[in-house]
Amino acid sequence: MNISNPANLTSDAPRDTVLDTISLDRSSILSGLPRDPAQVLSFDLSLANLFARYLDAQPINSFNTVEEIQIALASVAEKTGTRPAIVYLISDKEQLGIVVIPPGKPQGIAQGQGIKIASTQPEQLITNIPIASAPIFRSVPEAKADILQATAREFLNAIKEPRQRSSNNYQQAGKQLYDWLIAPVEAELKAQGIDTIMFIPDEGLRTLPFGALWDGEQFLIEKFNLGQIPSVNLVNFEYQSVQGVTLLAMGASEFKNQEPLKGVAIELATITQEWGGKALLNEKFTVNNLTREREQNGFVLLHLATHAEFRPSTLKDAYIEFWNEQLTLDQVRTLPLRNPPVELMVLSACRTAVGDPYSELGFAGLAVASGVKSALASSWYVSDVGTLALMTEFYGQLQSAAIKAQGLRQAQLQMIRGQVRLERDQILRPERDPLPSPEPGFQADLSHPYYWAGFTLIGSPW
Repeated sequence: MNISNPANLTSDAPRDTVLDTISLDRSSILSGLPRDPAQVLSFDLSLANLFARYLDAQPINSFNTVEEIQIALASVAEKTGTRPAIVYLISDKEQLGIVVIPPGKPQGIAQGQGIKIASTQPEQLITNIPIASAPIFRSVPEAKADILQATAREFLNAIKEPRQRSSNNYQQAGKQLYDWLIAPVEAELKAQGIDTIMFIPDEGLRTLPFGALWDGEQFLIEKFNLGQIPSVNLVNFEYQSVQGVTLLAMGASEFKNQEPLKGVAIELATITQEWGGKALLNEKFTVNNLTREREQNGFVLLHLATHAEFRPSTLKDAYIEFWNEQLTLDQVRTLPLRNPPVELMVLSACRTAVGDPYSELGFAGLAVASGVKSALASSWYVSDVGTLALMTEFYGQLQSAAIKAQGLRQAQLQMIRGQVRLERDQILRPERDPLPSPEPGFQADLSHPYYWAGFTLIGSPW
């Protein structure tokens, strides 16, 4: 399908250009949202331009209206049996604005009438879509940008602080964030049967572990499948089940200039044994081998168990560590991951710089930058035990999940509820053999959000 570029998405700026992320006209957008929530598209187009310039990306879709987005969401709902919604979070010095776009078709289109989907994929006619509800807007004046971002940093630090991994000190900030970000629209989400939220967060919120937001009794991940996208025009809305597809798992347990990852050998062996696929460890973990395997065998799932950093400044400062080289984020786009697209790329040992806008852009735009449909990555390094527990359980859950976000949610729930846990140097897993701990003597409560909340699904949640 030949699409236009209504958003005027530009990718001709040099990737080392300093981007003015502050100049988005949030105040004008927020002032117009009470009258017309559809004006959120102005914010989306600004974000799309920002990511396109920074990541040298091209648009995937050509959505011009909220109605087109709702139809695309309804198409996914029809194919997957889920009910996805997009939630925008926009903050300035005066307020936080929340906009919810639910699935469905606009008023005035007859039942059974075909509707075209605006996408780079082959044209589709979607029928039998329920009538859509109007987008929802809520203003939260208490959550001004500086206060909101400070609370987000407090929440992150409370989760990540090594001395607090057995405490619940994160709950106070987590409850405040829940009250600001979720509670104002939760009743509407429930009323419409929404079970999957795709967040499009503003600056300062893109590395927030949304799943760990706390309502006083439950985590947000206990209620919804969650994912994050940079813009509606930079995410692939096509659905393809990943059950039974081919998997290439690569990684390194030792490095010349990095800390060892002691659980990688067990991680790769377990994933490929239980899912099926091919594992390449240590000296076999090279860019050349990845390229050859992808070109010859067309692996649809790509698992990289290695160090990755999203650091301040440019794409050349963000990298994925291979056995014999570092591949910077601007070089990742040269890998043969697009045709056909890799459905899911997993990076199991990432770190980001908290609060840095460039780190946020690299992390939130990972799927766009690499050309894959979805990416699963951690915003902090979790530990060998925590990573091994989450990753192996994720692939186990993915075998029966309707969408990727559901597989991640189920894996996180197993850790929250103590079904996946560490006992006597073994990682116990329901209905699967226990795994030896890569850190003998190490003790941890894997239900703490430090061990599961840092993993975020970026790009398509299905």
